[in-house]
Amino acid sequence: MGKSALKKVLLVLVALSMFLCSAALAADKTVYVVGIDGDYPPYSYIGEDGKPTGFDVESVRWIAEKMGFEVDIRPTAWDGIIPALLAKKIDLIYSGMTATNERREVVAFTDVYWVINQAVCARNDSDLNMITALAGGYTVGTQRGCTAAMWLEDNLVKPGMLPKDNLKLYDNFPLAVTDLENGRIDAAMMDDVIVQKAVEGKALKILGTISTGEEYAVAVRKEDTDLLNMLNEGLDLLMKSPKWQELKDKYNM
Repeated sequence: MGKSALKKVLLVLVALSMFLCSAALAADKTVYVVGIDGDYPPYSYIGEDGKPTGFDVESVRWIAEKMGFEVDIRPTAWDGIIPALLAKKIDLIYSGMTATNERREVVAFTDVYWVINQAVCARNDSDLNMITALAGGYTVGTQRGCTAAMWLEDNLVKPGMLPKDNLKLYDNFPLAVTDLENGRIDAAMMDDVIVQKAVEGKALKILGTISTGEEYAVAVRKEDTDLLNMLNEGLDLLMKSPKWQELKDKYNM
């Protein structure tokens, strides 16, 4: 074998060695299963290509890259997402989840990364306002298991202001919006950014907001303290990086 041929062989062997090493390193990365609501734009939803995307989805992927782990994004029914976490079907919830006191009893939350309020919307031809829409004589829709549903239950249904049958619960908020458009309900309530996105391009209007000051955070199992600390570090890096503003601009946050 000539020197030229030998050199080529050595180069091929070096390249192959580097490839195998990088593949081994990639294989050694921990994969965390991320539970999301698949119908929760702009935070998490299924894009036109059939793949999960959104503000939260891009955020966790950025954090994973910086912190050296992999993520498997899985849409999960919202009213069963915490049970799925506790049953170890998923490893974390990164999908616009409010860190309520009730939820803190069963899961641990990262530092807060977003704060929202609740908004109420109705059809453009409706003469309802914030007071009349929630006064009890009309039907209000929202997503099952969300903090809007909790607020309506605690503040209107339990005190007897809103008949229980007038609170319509859906598997996701887009279904509530569809029923609102079709006149099956009179108003719909959800997190303000979600409502803003939901009414775009539709004959719907926002009646107003309720100042709840809800804090979004990432949920993990209480025993997963290493994961919690890593996510907090990643969130801190993200929120201090240019990527944070880039994501806010991209999703009009």
